[in-house]
Amino acid sequence: MSRLKGKVAFITGGGGGIGRATAERFAEEGAKVVIADIDGAAGEASAASARERAANRGGDAYFIRCDITERSSVEAAMAETVARFGKLDILHNNAGGAQPADGPVTEAPDEEFWRAIKLDLYGTFLCSKIGIPHIIKAGGGSIINMSSIVALMALPGRDCYTMAKGGISALTRSMAVEYAAHKIRVNAIAPSVTLTDRVKKMLDGSGNATERIAASHLLGLGQPIHIANLAVYLASDEAAITTGQVIPVDSGATIW
Repeated sequence: MSRLKGKVAFITGGGGGIGRATAERFAEEGAKVVIADIDGAAGEASAASARERAANRGGDAYFIRCDITERSSVEAAMAETVARFGKLDILHNNAGGAQPADGPVTEAPDEEFWRAIKLDLYGTFLCSKIGIPHIIKAGGGSIINMSSIVALMALPGRDCYTMAKGGISALTRSMAVEYAAHKIRVNAIAPSVTLTDRVKKMLDGSGNATERIAASHLLGLGQPIHIANLAVYLASDEAAITTGQVIPVDSGATIW
């Protein structure tokens, strides 16, 4: 359990769901992990859980409050990460997510478009912009973005989210080419419906809708740990020549 020993990781939205599961797995594998989140209570709880799982494995975890849509906040969080752990090897741009206000392009509120673009797409851009120089100084590393299967297949009623995640997929490929010379690998994970606490609340009471969603997933609905396990691989040296990929973790939803 030391696939990430000696590496320093920065995970946005690390306070819950996929971000928390990834922080726990990274720490288990020996990484020093910064959990960057706007929610202090969730971030501290995630860091405590990751530290517990890292016991005797060389890992560590530390919470830093960070708003990924504000340059000064990201700059401060990255600087604190490097000051505390000495470098940055792994950036997991995890923060983001859809909201019920989303809808077809003719109906979705302008405010929801800008929320999705600013949080999902601009947040990924900004953290990469500020994090990449630190990763270059470390001699290279891995950037893991979060796309979605909505960027790979049609999903009516989520046009704002789809645009943002499609942009992340394109940015992933572009950055992979641009920073390969610096030994930085850039990949994206594209989950389908993943049963985080937030998603469970959204599905609660939806009855037949939940059954229909589950029916389109050949191996059942995913859990955060399924995404986290792929993130470990992409962060590790095992993925030494894997770059520019958008990898579905979708229980077969994109082929069914």
